Amino acid sequence: MDNKEIEMLSKYRLEQSKENLEEAEVLFNINKFKGASNRAYYSIFHAIKAILALEQIDFKKHSSVIAYFNKEYISKETFPRELGKRVSEARFFREKSDYVDFYIVTKEECQIQIDTARLMIEKAEKYINGKLKK
Repeated sequence: MDNKEIEMLSKYRLEQSKENLEEAEVLFNINKFKGASNRAYYSIFHAIKAILALEQIDFKKHSSVIAYFNKEYISKETFPRELGKRVSEARFFREKSDYVDFYIVTKEECQIQIDTARLMIEKAEKYINGKLKK
């Protein structure tokens, strides 16, 4: 990929992240917390993938994407450690919600995930814009 394609992919993934957040907010507002939680998680996930696109790094498994992000960006404090913790929590709630029978996402848990998605987008956008200006 050339630099223009890398930039386009990163921006595309960031837009996906923003769309996922919008969907999460709509679902949250009609008390569909399971769906909102899922969309918030995917917002976080796509924001991370937007960052990784700049390195031309990609993985098939969600766990690998998050592990790489934690290793290369959180542990090196490119992004705050608290964000890494919140990303891991969002993944935990998404998996529990999607795969554990009778698990019900609370309004409070869902709100935390939406807040994490907003924060992740804000940090990712700032990081990406900084890298693209160089």
